[in-house]
Amino acid sequence: MSFFRAISRNLPYIGQQFGALLGNTSASVKTICGIVLFTYCLSFSNDAVLLISVTPGLVMPPAFYLWTAFTFCFLEIYFWEVLVDIVTVGLCGKLIEPLWGQMEIISFFAIVNFGVAFITTIFYLILFAYTSNEEVLFDVHIHGLSGYLAGVSVAVKQIMPDLVIVKTPLGKLSNRNVPLSVFFVTLICWLIGLLDGTYPTMFLSGLIVSWIYLRFYQKHSNGTRGDMADCFTFASFFPNVIQPPVCVISNSIYSVLVKFGICRKVVRKYDIANPTGVMIVPGIEQQDVERRRQIALKALSERLSKYQQDKQPLLPKTMKDVKPNVLSNTPGQPPVSSHLTPSTSSSNTGPQSVKDIKETSTKTGA
Repeated sequence: MSFFRAISRNLPYIGQQFGALLGNTSASVKTICGIVLFTYCLSFSNDAVLLISVTPGLVMPPAFYLWTAFTFCFLEIYFWEVLVDIVTVGLCGKLIEPLWGQMEIISFFAIVNFGVAFITTIFYLILFAYTSNEEVLFDVHIHGLSGYLAGVSVAVKQIMPDLVIVKTPLGKLSNRNVPLSVFFVTLICWLIGLLDGTYPTMFLSGLIVSWIYLRFYQKHSNGTRGDMADCFTFASFFPNVIQPPVCVISNSIYSVLVKFGICRKVVRKYDIANPTGVMIVPGIEQQDVERRRQIALKALSERLSKYQQDKQPLLPKTMKDVKPNVLSNTPGQPPVSSHLTPSTSSSNTGPQSVKDIKETSTKTGA
């Protein structure tokens, strides 16, 4: 009771924060959030769950619930999942939609969710063929935006890969580590019973579908498709230690897909006129190239400044840094160089007055 009482007291503040999150977003983002809230109210009906979510046994004949491949993503059973979906969709509207545009966001939403429904259904059909357990066909309900959450994390990794989210004693957590880290978190939550088995399955499916779309098929304003940058390879999702074997496997699969014409071969060009020798990769916008170049220059300058601070100075101290009384014995006199001999010093010392000069000339004449 205390938990619900605390929530009721903070409802105005929570509503204010969600209003600020969705205030400047497009109509498509607000529509998605509104439909998710509406279908959550329908989730208390078992018949509504069957009609909206994807049930592997009902997608196939004779039931043929094919429309569920387009409606399952709007249904959430738990309210905390609704909040996570709204926050994620709102952040997507704030961060990604200004760069891609409203139509591209809608296309990305539809492609990722349809791909998640297809791959997840195929997975449970294969699982049924292996186990012959009918519960896999009729008791499993695929629903929610967990696959789209994975797609948003992949898109953020593509746009801002080197942004550090948090620093820990074990290392830095950046956007490039988020997709795989969240997948393992969902897997652990499923093992301890906090999440249904469909959640990590859908998240992994969304990760794969979104990466394939952004890597090979997303159309850019300059007429190119995909993003063939080295920092957006499939192996870049994994830690540096296991990237080499992942590269071997992924490159082998990619070569087979190129031979069958499913994927296109990457043609890399070099800008000879550019003094920095930057490689031009198809599918990368000019602003992305400039942004990544600025990030690389910033990282290089930080490393150089840190190196200069750690390294001792090699140049000797200048005469301004040396105190005058170090080289001179008498205070007030100019310092005398240490390499001068006494004879040289005395020979350079002239008569002290005009009278002494006259006496010296008289003795010489005599």
